Amino acid sequence: MTTILIADDQPLQRFGFRMLLDATPDTEVVGEAAHGAEAVRRTAELRPDVVLMDIRMPGMDGIEATRRILATGGRSRVLVMTTFDLDEYAYAALRAGASGFLLKDAHPEELLAGIRAVAGGDAVIAPALTRRLLDTYGHRLPDGGATPEHPADPRWASLTAREQDILVAIGQGWTNGEIAERLVLSESTVKTHVGRVLAKVGARDRIQAVILAYDLGLTRPNPPA
Repeated sequence: MTTILIADDQPLQRFGFRMLLDATPDTEVVGEAAHGAEAVRRTAELRPDVVLMDIRMPGMDGIEATRRILATGGRSRVLVMTTFDLDEYAYAALRAGASGFLLKDAHPEELLAGIRAVAGGDAVIAPALTRRLLDTYGHRLPDGGATPEHPADPRWASLTAREQDILVAIGQGWTNGEIAERLVLSESTVKTHVGRVLAKVGARDRIQAVILAYDLGLTRPNPPA
């Protein structure tokens, strides 16, 4: 059973999510929050598997709430729900530690699949969307002075040469299939390498590994057309 906290300032939106999730055998809504501060408090109290987090809420917004929830090191993971594809705040939410984001008009099966993926430790942004998101907002990333050849970070040094190749490929937004084809590996081998890379660099999921790759200067956004 996956437990869920719904954080959204719109009562009808919370009601809709609750109806869907309560009608699903393997999900349980354990609480609701109408703003960010309440989401932080309720998450600490209820320790849900997943927090469905709206971004734009009065007072403390979903970005700061996400940051505070994940800073505690607790078990709860955050799935951001946004109104628009590539909402200007979505990238900031990912930087705060969210495990991905979905559109509020997603089909019910997409929302349920996303919740299950996040609860299981995966990300829910497709690689193509990851690539487009970072191409759009990657200019906001800090420049740590690292170069692609010698990133100044011990997490890079902890990787084998093959794992370094994998991290660069993840940063490019490639799927496991694309990585397998380009590096001439089986998909099962790629999956194993990806798991090891995430563990070594301390990334919660693939999205956080993409962000790390950009932070290290391993890849940069495509120049504007």
